[in-house]
Amino acid sequence: MKLPNLGELEEAAALVHQTLTPTAQICWPLLSRRVGAEIWVKHENHTPIGAFKVRGGLVYMDALKREGGTSRVLAATRGNHGQSIAFAAARAGLGATIVVPIGNSPGKNAAMQAFGAELIEHGRDFQEALEHCMTLAGGDGVTLVPSFDIGLAKGVASYALELFRAVPDLHTVYVPIGLGSGICGLISARDALGLKTEIVGVVSENAAAYALSFEAGEVISTNSADTLADGMACRVPVAEALEIIRAGAERIVRVNDEEILDAMAHYLSDTHNLAEGAGAAPLAAVLKEKQQMAGRKIGLILSGGNADPALFQQVLQRCAAA
Repeated sequence: MKLPNLGELEEAAALVHQTLTPTAQICWPLLSRRVGAEIWVKHENHTPIGAFKVRGGLVYMDALKREGGTSRVLAATRGNHGQSIAFAAARAGLGATIVVPIGNSPGKNAAMQAFGAELIEHGRDFQEALEHCMTLAGGDGVTLVPSFDIGLAKGVASYALELFRAVPDLHTVYVPIGLGSGICGLISARDALGLKTEIVGVVSENAAAYALSFEAGEVISTNSADTLADGMACRVPVAEALEIIRAGAERIVRVNDEEILDAMAHYLSDTHNLAEGAGAAPLAAVLKEKQQMAGRKIGLILSGGNADPALFQQVLQRCAAA
């Protein structure tokens, strides 16, 4: 798949920045000491929806609005994609219907509804919610917004442009993989800027479909994606995203839920930031690779901070026990 060029990424970033200011990238000394490297955190937990995906939603919705013919959008989600679509649809004057799996995060559900979305609960996981969502598409004026699309990745790439320009000479950036817009946006910006920074994807051991596919060179689905990091709970990869990841990523690291919880606790104790599971996964991955990363200049994408209080209670307990 052809990646957006720098001009296209700049145009998308300008559109994003009409709504949100660039997020901070901060070198936290306690995190750096913990890892034994110069650690820069890109704080996508500080966007208007508390996650990076809002960038893609703004760009995608602007394109739909300019094309005309759409009055309502549909999307399936575990939360952050849905918040992005609900937020951007409201700004574009469009209705939004979001399908989530039964038992989805109450906090994320409430946030989507607060942005004006109609919420439908269906299925045991994201994939079943997505399949149901697709049955609702096709009506006049109704457009299905996929969870991965190069148009979404083009908007998401604005966070990568901000990071690479603010922090030059990064050796490696670790980024979580859900369906792929975050890592594909990062790869697009890295390539457009002509940088040599290595990009490492991170998945949950319990939702390893992208890692398996990366290794096999073809889409490999799994039967489950049972992880506390709902932003990485993917069991059916997107072929277009996999193509970009295989061409542009150095490797994919798997982390388990215990390592993710530890990383969430480290973010809280070392930076006083709340990180959701997917947002903390890059820190878990670099800690797993700290020996080979020692002394290097590393970027971590803290992709979001939207976890429910019950999960953060576990994190607080770990901090208290440390």
